[in-house]
Amino acid sequence: MERFHAVLLDVWREACRHIEIEQSTAQVAAMLVERLPLERLLVRRFELGRSNLETVADAAADGPAREDAAARSELSPSELETLLAWGRRGEVSHESTRTLKRRLPGLLPTGVGGDVLAGPLRVEDECAGALVLIARRGRRFDAAHVALARALVEPFSVALENDRRLREMASLREAAEADRRSLLSRLGRTELGDTIVGASGGLRSVMERVDRVAALDVPVLLLGETGSGKEVVARAIHTRSRRASGPFLRVNCGAIPPGLIDSELFGHERGSFTGATAERRGWFERADGGTLFLDEIGELSLDAQVRLLRVVQDGSLERMGGHRSMSVDVRIVAATHRDLEAMVRERSFREDLWYRIAVFPIHLPAVRQRPEDVPALATHFALRAATRFGTPPLVPTPEDLDLLVRYPWPGNVREIGAVMERAVILGDGRRLAVARALGPMPGREAPPPLAQPAAAERAIPASGGPTAAPAPAPIDAGETLESAMARHIEAALARTRGRIEGPYGAAILLEINPHTLRARMRKLGIDWRRFRSRERPPNRG
Repeated sequence: MERFHAVLLDVWREACRHIEIEQSTAQVAAMLVERLPLERLLVRRFELGRSNLETVADAAADGPAREDAAARSELSPSELETLLAWGRRGEVSHESTRTLKRRLPGLLPTGVGGDVLAGPLRVEDECAGALVLIARRGRRFDAAHVALARALVEPFSVALENDRRLREMASLREAAEADRRSLLSRLGRTELGDTIVGASGGLRSVMERVDRVAALDVPVLLLGETGSGKEVVARAIHTRSRRASGPFLRVNCGAIPPGLIDSELFGHERGSFTGATAERRGWFERADGGTLFLDEIGELSLDAQVRLLRVVQDGSLERMGGHRSMSVDVRIVAATHRDLEAMVRERSFREDLWYRIAVFPIHLPAVRQRPEDVPALATHFALRAATRFGTPPLVPTPEDLDLLVRYPWPGNVREIGAVMERAVILGDGRRLAVARALGPMPGREAPPPLAQPAAAERAIPASGGPTAAPAPAPIDAGETLESAMARHIEAALARTRGRIEGPYGAAILLEINPHTLRARMRKLGIDWRRFRSRERPPNRG
């Protein structure tokens, strides 16, 4: 074997150098042609779950790979057991093609002929595949070639296992990407990052201040009405800072019960109070190295403000029930819709905390103060709603935009998002029913109720098709989007007598894919059988 040491070293190098087994196999085949009367080298892998043997690499010694490189041999249970038993013995077989096919059926792919060397590729004492060397026509392998084949088994076993792990990682990556796309679709987004609509329009001055302060590790206070986009701006500050790779955590201070504020913000030790069965890290610890967004900070009690001041002031805290002070490196971005300066004068907000968090205040204008951003916001949320609901993408018409710009938007950006979602639902996926979604406006009549069909609604033939059902009651102004969607689907099912697919089905009436309709019905808990008529449809011939 000494004369093979150099070539074996090269084989090991090639087997470990390339990520894909096809590349390493081609390089090794080119090297072995000087040592063996080699015509073709194959690496085959067992797929035990499918009971087959698949060729994962096929290299010709003097040319490109064969066209049947992806050949797969289906194995019967007895053939599989015979091959696995051969693999457990670890023997390298040197036989003619005819003999080997008879003794180990399924080991060789179709179209192979001549003298053959075959060795099992083992991973953790289990047979994972086979290495097959085929001699040139009219040539035979000798004893030295058999010895070399035995030495080749180990590096090719490593290459096969690396290939398996690579395929497994690729499969996991594809599954993760599919989950990511699914979650983004449910959120109505195409990317994880938040889009700041109006950054070059009504929010230009805001974004200029964001760019100015983002790189500076100082607290920022965001002031603005509810729904004006304070969290989106807070995330923009984080992503533009040196802490972008760290965590960004949002805490709604107004949603924390007074008795749990210390535990939520600073954590607690085990046994510090009844029910504290384990230690808990607070929000400040979890945000260490990143940004903590304290939303609605004006809702904190005076007692909680005292404890918050210490953390903001010197970066140290103690868990509830603990006696050890710990340091945290957290940037604070606070937000409120309240007038904190007036609260300081009224002594309902601590003056010293105000000075600490208001190092760099940024005021976000309400939507009514930047009407030039309304068209872009409406288009953004319309496309986002279409992605979320699985409907064709639609954008507001000039008439829609005229209505939207004149609307006062008391709920700001959040209200625009809700209105555009409602417009997609009321428009049946064929148009944006903006006027109906907005509701009554000063100086304008109230929009028609949901039960009235749109002018462009597709009519179902009266002859041979389902009969119309009574229209549902007009929508309640306080009804949720999901409830409105459920009512609309139920109205379509009533008109089609529970039929989903086909020329007279609800899917055609609503102009959406039947699978999408079924998925929404499952999510909304709608049972089509409640609308199924007992009458047989007329025979259409």
